[in-house]
Amino acid sequence: MSATVLRFLDYPRTPWKNGSGSTRQVAAAPPGSGLADFDWRVSIADVGAEGPFSVFPGVDRVIMLIDGPGMLIAVDGTEHRLAPFAPFAFSGHSTVSCRLPGGPTRDVNVMTRRDRATASVKVADVFTHRDIAAHCGETLLVLLLSGQLALSVSESGERALDRLDAVRQQGPGDIRILGHGTVAEIRIGHRLTH
Repeated sequence: MSATVLRFLDYPRTPWKNGSGSTRQVAAAPPGSGLADFDWRVSIADVGAEGPFSVFPGVDRVIMLIDGPGMLIAVDGTEHRLAPFAPFAFSGHSTVSCRLPGGPTRDVNVMTRRDRATASVKVADVFTHRDIAAHCGETLLVLLLSGQLALSVSESGERALDRLDAVRQQGPGDIRILGHGTVAEIRIGHRLTH
């Protein structure tokens, strides 16, 4: 399956589980799933107020700050400072709240249901080009965080990417990103279920 470009302006906006904000869904599986029945979900949230996070029992989470001066999150009573482009993993079952000492922020959230999927998030710089391989049994999302980048679609063609656009590769295949900037490589591994 060839790579698909997902545009930030097309990401559907959905309310948070706890109703205190909204998020833009980059991608999720299975198709049509909601917050109660996803296997995995990648989204971008604008956080304008301090307060508690939604609780997701049985879900592993990775959060990464992409805009704003910083966020402090307390996970089961222990506070952590989130720096831009630094992925932070925690359990969706934990009691989590955030403080915004410098004002509103925006972050990427990756959620995987523990018995169905796994996730890893890696930030990489692109200088002229970067080749990224997706493997059998995984979904790869390459999210543009900064810079001027494009997806190579043939020997002579390319598709320009805007900030927070993503390229999705389902199963084995290679993605070549051209230009200069920074991307997040989000890999979703699919657990076999019986």
